[in-house]
Amino acid sequence: MIPKRKIINDPVYGFITINHPLIFDILAHPYYQRLRRIHQMALAYLVYPGAVHTRLHHSLGAYHLMGNAINELRSKGTEITEEEEIAAKAGILLHDAGHGPFSHALENELVPDVHHEDISLQIMQAMNEDLDGRLTMAIEIFTNRYPKKFLHQLISGQLDVDRMDYLTRDSFFTGVSEGVIGYDRILKMLVVHNNELMVEEKGIYSIEKFLVARRQMYWQVYLHKTVLAAEKMLVNILRRVREISKDCIEGLTTGGATDFFLYQFDGKMNRQTLDRFCELDDIDFSFAVKRWSRHPDFVLSELCKRLLNRQLLKIHLQAEPFDEKEINEKLVNAAEHLHISTTMAAYFVFTGEANNTMYKTEDERINILFKDGTVKDISAIDNPLIHQTISAPVKKFYICSLN
Repeated sequence: MIPKRKIINDPVYGFITINHPLIFDILAHPYYQRLRRIHQMALAYLVYPGAVHTRLHHSLGAYHLMGNAINELRSKGTEITEEEEIAAKAGILLHDAGHGPFSHALENELVPDVHHEDISLQIMQAMNEDLDGRLTMAIEIFTNRYPKKFLHQLISGQLDVDRMDYLTRDSFFTGVSEGVIGYDRILKMLVVHNNELMVEEKGIYSIEKFLVARRQMYWQVYLHKTVLAAEKMLVNILRRVREISKDCIEGLTTGGATDFFLYQFDGKMNRQTLDRFCELDDIDFSFAVKRWSRHPDFVLSELCKRLLNRQLLKIHLQAEPFDEKEINEKLVNAAEHLHISTTMAAYFVFTGEANNTMYKTEDERINILFKDGTVKDISAIDNPLIHQTISAPVKKFYICSLN
């Protein structure tokens, strides 16, 4: 009997091969298919019209890179069994399964105090029950409880295949060339030393490009000021709904899973609430915004109309916090212009801060393995572009207003 095999045509890497029963079963599961209906880059399409790719696209791309990474490590003598390979691929396929509608834009808003990685783990555990325990090793790798630490680092680390794919893919779909990285060369430079994932000495410049590309993509795409304004408007829409629903939910219900998490969710995640969560996607929330645009509450309907028609709030960024006097002036102007109180105007005039760190040394290190066997962290290497300052966060303060 010829083993089942499927070829997926990916616009970034070409052909991606699916050829294992467990991977087929993961892809066929409703929890996974939901990722087709969640944009990878939330509202970035309001600035970059091509950025309409989904979480499913990204997970398949990361799966492809995981296969390439494992093949490379095997060629250098690292022992990785077929079971471990499939488990690592399963783990990367499901690493973002816990994202809610519009991904990071509504993180901790629709489902308060629950991180998407925690929900991803719960989804994997629930799917493990459905798949007769075949995801057990994948869960151990995902949670870093498997003895071979480097497999976890390929899924979640400073140099994981998740980041390699989203930088490559997001750059492709936005047309922002600053995000292009040499992912194929980075994969060729990976090596396992002392059970940890490292990079060969000759890969230093590719890692340098990777880190610089990541920082540039954050400022130019992920934290683009117009994207930031749109996402903050989305958050304010949700907060306004919660505020006015304290008195009455008439006209606010949508008939979908959104209602449960807005008006009934008690903060406890179990299999029943997980099923409800996996009914949620961008379509639900987009429909809700359209419905709320006709609500009699002026603040809610105005925010929704502006988001739907891309009449976004103006946003200004600077290195220092904004002066209270300037904030108050904009509040008063907005209140007068919209004929509302300054309390209500705070939904249209608000401040915050955006942070961008190129390299977080406290999370995970990128270690360079030199030919003489010594190991150094990338930030400790004597190189004009790679030094201690790469771990320093860059912070910008923003103010959103009507003008």
